[in-house]
Amino acid sequence: MTERVLITPEAEKVVYRLRESHGELMFHQSGGCCDGSQPMCFPKGEFRVSESDVLLGEIAGCEFFMSRDQFEYWQHTQLTIDIVPGRGSSFSLEIPLGVRFITRSRLYTAEETRSLTAINV
Repeated sequence: MTERVLITPEAEKVVYRLRESHGELMFHQSGGCCDGSQPMCFPKGEFRVSESDVLLGEIAGCEFFMSRDQFEYWQHTQLTIDIVPGRGSSFSLEIPLGVRFITRSRLYTAEETRSLTAINV
């Protein structure tokens, strides 16, 4: 099966560090503009997901959600969550560490598309 969302080893280290301080975590990729379109990490349950969000999978043991509208645009791409130096202007937990999560994407190959994990839309 082709995973819809992956995480780099560097970003995974940050997730484990955040988990030590905040417990279980979750991610949400919004459809906003600017920093609002970056993946944001929250304590699990702090960000309320609704029927307008879809669960894409898990990264580093954390559920990863995306707004349904944003998924319509990105459904043909595999997302990789990475980390870069710098401060975003969001409420994501990594911001005080002087880093921020970013999403890198690429189109699926035809073979990968045939083996995508199903999404309940």
